[in-house]
Amino acid sequence: MTSFFSPVSSRRQWLRTTACGFGSLALADILAGERAHASDTLPKPHHTPKAKRMIFVFLQGSPSQVDTFDYKPRLQKDNGNLVSPGSGNPHKYLGSPWKFSQYGQAGHWISELYPHVAKHADKLCFLKSLTTDIPNHPQAVLQMHTGAFRFARPSFGSWLLYGLGTENKELPGFLVLNPLIRVGGAQNYGNAFLPARYQAARIGTEGQSIAKASLGYVRNPQWDGGEQRRQLDLLADLEKSRSGQTSNDADLEGVIQSYELGFRMQGSLPKLFDLSTESQTTLDQYGVGKEATDDFGRQCLLARRAVESGVRFVEVTSTGWDHHRNLRRDMVRGTTAVDQPVGALLGDLEKRGLLKDTLVLFGGEFGRQPIGQSDDGRDHQVDGFTMWMAGAGVKPGFTYGATDEFGQKVAENKIHIHDLNATLLHLLGLDHEKLTYRYSGRDFRLTDVFGKVIDEIIA
Repeated sequence: MTSFFSPVSSRRQWLRTTACGFGSLALADILAGERAHASDTLPKPHHTPKAKRMIFVFLQGSPSQVDTFDYKPRLQKDNGNLVSPGSGNPHKYLGSPWKFSQYGQAGHWISELYPHVAKHADKLCFLKSLTTDIPNHPQAVLQMHTGAFRFARPSFGSWLLYGLGTENKELPGFLVLNPLIRVGGAQNYGNAFLPARYQAARIGTEGQSIAKASLGYVRNPQWDGGEQRRQLDLLADLEKSRSGQTSNDADLEGVIQSYELGFRMQGSLPKLFDLSTESQTTLDQYGVGKEATDDFGRQCLLARRAVESGVRFVEVTSTGWDHHRNLRRDMVRGTTAVDQPVGALLGDLEKRGLLKDTLVLFGGEFGRQPIGQSDDGRDHQVDGFTMWMAGAGVKPGFTYGATDEFGQKVAENKIHIHDLNATLLHLLGLDHEKLTYRYSGRDFRLTDVFGKVIDEIIA
């Protein structure tokens, strides 16, 4: 092998002469990108983290808080009454069609729509005073994911990966299951001006069962594993035969290591998505195999497997929560699909000892009005909605913030999306004011120039 390549004085020259120099053009482009970010250093946590990883259960379309987790007796009492009697305003209050009960020692009021989640009431930390800026789905979804709705900005998962890196060198650090193709699309999971390595690995697509998802770029269409291994070994041998490396050779070594990572992922990523190793009991708990819960059950189970394997951030996605009409039918359909899987996820994380260092966030981009849109629908609401958190670092069985007696506007402890993001980063060991990236002459951050940590919810 050495004698065959003896005319070539270095690996770099070998790559330049390979394929009539076309390999050199590709290599130069790769190295230019590597050098552009050579000053990037993944910082250690700014402080001791409460959580090591995070799962975001995202319900796109904005589920109604007054039908799920924000019980309002006054709204029930005034069901059907005019909002402003004598004003000519024809709108009426719409009480929830579903019963609420108190659960756990905390006495959380939870709708009958969520019987499985209700079993974990004492694990949940409710945020009932969230606000966002724009009552339109595309802008609100982008702001939920990136902190901004006007410009392309890195997503939360990209910032997290940039700040902390990944625990598993054979898997993506940022994973999104059944990602949205509308309302922001790829921007919701993109890296924007951060280096490309911080964008999400997207599996599946909106509106399709995750069971039908294919794993792209994990098989080389030209060479099998053995041939790829021999090629990488050749590069390694050339590396060893060359002494006194220059800084440019170090750049090339980084490229070789990226090839090694890609090679390893060919084996590790398909294993992550192979549910055949799970017991039938576990599959049944998540609702896998049942028509109503199969897709989301698979997503939640894959999320557990991913964080268990060291993936830093996982998002699972449910759509169809935009209930301007057919509220009674579609809320039942939606909650039936997600309730059992999410309940199973919480129980499974706890049983495996993962909940103590995994943070779970559950909710949509905004909420819904307590005023009826016809007699079977609700319009958008950005001035007071509910999300909940569970797991590492948050007070279990706790509620922070409140809306008014109708569930229409924040009454106490307003939380903006910037505050939520600042708090999430804090729980994961990052100071939102220090987690910055210099781009175009400015230091950018997830929370822009806003945001405060909600200390009251931190355990």
